[in-house]
Order: sequence, then C-alpha cells, then structure tokens
Amino acid sequence: MFNLQSILSNFKNKKNLFFVFVAVCIFFISNGNGMFWDNVLFASKMGNHLYDNSILNWSIPIEFDPGHPPFLGFLLAMFWKIFGHKLWVSHLLMLPFTIGVFYQLFKFITYFIKDKKSQILAFTITIVDPTLSTQFVIVNPEVLIVFFFFLAINGILFKKNNLKFIGFFFLSIVSFRSMMILAGIFLFESFNKLFIEKKGYKSIINFKYLSFYILSSLPGLIFIAWRLITKGWLQTHPNSPWASLWQIASPKIFLKNIIILIHRYSDFGRVFIFIFLIASFILFGKKIISQTKNKQLLLLAFLPVIFIIVISLLATNTFGHRYFIVSFNILTILTFSILTNYFSNRKLLYSLLLIGLITGNFWIYPKRISQGWDASLAHVPYHNLRKDAINYLNNKNINISKVASFFPNKTTIDDIDFSKNRKAFTTFTGNNKYVLYSTVYNLSDEQYNLLEKNYSVLKQFNKFNINITIYILNKT
Repeated sequence: MFNLQSILSNFKNKKNLFFVFVAVCIFFISNGNGMFWDNVLFASKMGNHLYDNSILNWSIPIEFDPGHPPFLGFLLAMFWKIFGHKLWVSHLLMLPFTIGVFYQLFKFITYFIKDKKSQILAFTITIVDPTLSTQFVIVNPEVLIVFFFFLAINGILFKKNNLKFIGFFFLSIVSFRSMMILAGIFLFESFNKLFIEKKGYKSIINFKYLSFYILSSLPGLIFIAWRLITKGWLQTHPNSPWASLWQIASPKIFLKNIIILIHRYSDFGRVFIFIFLIASFILFGKKIISQTKNKQLLLLAFLPVIFIIVISLLATNTFGHRYFIVSFNILTILTFSILTNYFSNRKLLYSLLLIGLITGNFWIYPKRISQGWDASLAHVPYHNLRKDAINYLNNKNINISKVASFFPNKTTIDDIDFSKNRKAFTTFTGNNKYVLYSTVYNLSDEQYNLLEKNYSVLKQFNKFNINITIYILNKT
C-alpha cells in the first residue's frame, strides 16, 4: 500500500511541476506580446486608469467605460505598483492563473476519467484547443474566468465547499460574462441534484443552498448595486460608443446570430469535434445518455454558458469565440470519453481529432471575411511585425500621429506595449497620407475598397501567413 501511495504521490508531484514548467515557458515565450483585441480596453486602458489614479476607485471614465468590473485592471494596477509598469509584468500576473487552469482542468478530468494515461491524453486534446491555448499568450480576463470556473465546478464535484465558495466569489466580480457563468453554474448544480442525484426539490429550495450562492456572489451584487446607484446604468448608456451594439436583434439578425454561434463552436478545428459528436450520438445516443457522467458533461457543456448564449442571440452585438471556452473544453472531454468507451479504432480517431484541433491555429480566412483573431494562435506573429512596422515609421521620420490604422491598433502605442510612447494612430478616412494595415484587422468592404483604390504599398512585413502593410496615398 505504501508503494502504491508513493507512486501516486510521485505522479502528482511530477504533474504539478510539469504544469509550472510549461506555464513558465509560455511566459518567457509570450511576455513581449502586446495588449491585443478587447484587452487594450479591459487590461490596458482600465488598468492604467486605476494605476494613475487609485486602484480602489472603480469609476471608469465614461468615454471608455464598458460597464464591466475593472477586475483585471485592478489586479494589473496592483502588480504594476509592485513590480513596475511594464508589459512583462502584465504577463507575470497571468502566470499563476495559467498554472491554476492546468491544475484545475486536470483535476476536473480525473473526476470523469480514472485511467492515468487516458487522463493525460484527455488533458492534451483539451488544452490544445486554439481558443483556449491562445489565451495563455495574451493578457486577458478569460484565463481568470476559466480558472475560477473549474475551481468552482471541482468544488461541486468533489464536495469541497471552500473551493466552490472561492470560485463563486471571484466569478461574481471578474466580468458580466463571469457573472452569467456563475448563474449558469447554479442551474447546473440544481439540475444535477434534481435529475442526476435524484435528491428532490428540497435539496435546492432551502436556506443553506440558496444563501451559499447569495453570500459567495456578494462582490458582484455589490458592484451591480453600486453602479446602478452611482451611474444609473450597467453596460451602456445613450452616449456610449457601444450603445448601438446592445439593441434587441431583429428576426433576421437573430437567425444570423444562430449561424454565427454554430460557427463559433465549429471554428478553428472544432468542426472535427462537432462532426464526431453528431456521429456518436447517431450511433450510440441511448448508451451515451444512459451514463451518469456523460449526462453531467452535457449539462456542464451548455448550462454554465446558457445565459451568454441567450443574450448573444438576442443582441445586435457581435460575440467572440472566447465567450464559450469552458463549453468548448467540456465538449472536448465528452468527445474523449465517448471515443475511449464506444470506439475500437480510438488511437486513429484520437490522432485525427488532435491534429484537427492543432491545424485550427493555421486557419486564416480571405481578408474580406472577419475572423476572431484573439481566438487562435495564428495572430501571434503580428506582435513582432507591429514592432518592426513602428520602427520603420520612426526611422523614416513618419509621424505616427499622422498614420491611420484600425482596431485594435488605433490607440496610443503605450496602451499596447507600455513603451511610454503616447503617440496614437489616427482614424482611417480614405484621405490619410499613410495607413498601417495588418491581416489581423477586420475591415469593412468600404475600407478595403478605399485602400485598393487610393493607396499603394510603401512597405510590407511578413511572417508566416500574417503581414503588416504600410500604405501611402496615391498622388493625384
């Protein structure tokens, strides 16, 4: 018995050290990656406001206040106060959460899969999902959300109320999406008690159960009450830059959103997971559903994100792949469980699914089709190319303030790389003398037409399938 415990303990220690090693490697590889996509706002701008003023004053200036709690910005501001206002410090903050995601995700897998080798294989195919793996190389709130999500779910599955409370506590304050995930977890635990554990309605309609959720959600409840009292609105207001994005979708947009949602779930290599699951349920549907843990995985795949799905379908705002990361992860684990239990050619199928997910990082659409660049590793070369392009502009004495660019680069240089350069790219009008464009910018057809009609290439920087082009206005 002693030898068995020693072997298991040794495996656990090696696994944890491996998680730390991988996370540290990711940190050293990616700590030069600038703020990207929405995180220019959620990490840099909101964090800089708290850093420059007070980390406890969560009243964000109205011109860039998205309504969400500035939780990531708060953590960044604290780290900047301690270690310095540097880009690498921002990535340093993400390091413990990355380790936490590895540990909690693996712990989650052990609940559903008992064989040690299979646990490693399941972890591998889950962690290589392009949308999840991309979050590890950029500064963002998603890593925090995924960590606290699996911490909370593991607390439920392994009957650890302290972990459950901590997970709930922080999910309630990271962002509005994490709050919705917390509400979805309440649905999961309630359904799990009622329909899987068969405990009856008294198990969820009682003071102890409900008060646990209320108490652990206090940070979020207090934040919402504070915003409504002090500002009178939560996410948008009539003068908000995002006001037009949060209107009720018309029937046409609703149907379009359904198509987009299906695309988000199947994009970047997940289409192979999607096809496999459909085929599996056609072949073994009753057997799959009859297994208790498969039922739990199905509930976990959709209930925690159900409120995000509903709001995404009903609003005119576009929604990102990263909104559904936890759902993607659990569907992949369900796929692995089905594969190992119902298919004989599991090695071949596993290899194909794994390769399919990895290839998702190389999916680049034609430039007139918008792409979720913060959801796959395809965008990574952009960070160094951007530095090369800025150096070129400086060496040619081209004033960056006179150069047009696009989201997410239409901001100060300092907002992205903390170089203390306060010059900002300007808005593209079609008449700017210089324009900086990259593959990773999603432009409108009108903007593409103006570039093609009015501009010539001055300089281009290429790496893999990503490029940055500096255009100059044609002489008339």
